Amino acid sequence: MKASILGLFVSQGGVPKLPVDSLFIEQTGCFGDKQNDLKHHGGEDKAVCLIQNSIISSLQQDGHPIKPGSTGENILIGGSEVGEISPGTIIKFNELEIEITQDAPPCKTISQSFNGGEFTLISHKKYPQFTRWYARVLKPGTVSYDEEYEIIN
Repeated sequence: MKASILGLFVSQGGVPKLPVDSLFIEQTGCFGDKQNDLKHHGGEDKAVCLIQNSIISSLQQDGHPIKPGSTGENILIGGSEVGEISPGTIIKFNELEIEITQDAPPCKTISQSFNGGEFTLISHKKYPQFTRWYARVLKPGTVSYDEEYEIIN
């Protein structure tokens, strides 16, 4: 599988985030996206949230009702494996360039994506690397569905 964007998502607050074909992302965040809880989400070091498709696929295989956008991510990427991304990793798209700043700790808001509400299945503290990630924007730009990317560690 090529390393590409499998989904882009925004909402006016809350989850699930809804799919869009392209997304402009700048230092302050994703155009058209809003967070209800600005204490824990958003800001320059949390401008973008992303998750790897291998994580969603693994959870779906275990019977969880997780779907793209249901855990609040802005970007769903395919073609990379768990462990390839960590704080400091740079991801380059055609225009956009981001740097991973930290894991995105899960909360009860996304519990509907998991059997029994077990949202901690994507907790970096409990399951290192099996998580969503926050990133800061190094170079703003527009990303599009199916666009390829490169991971630089």
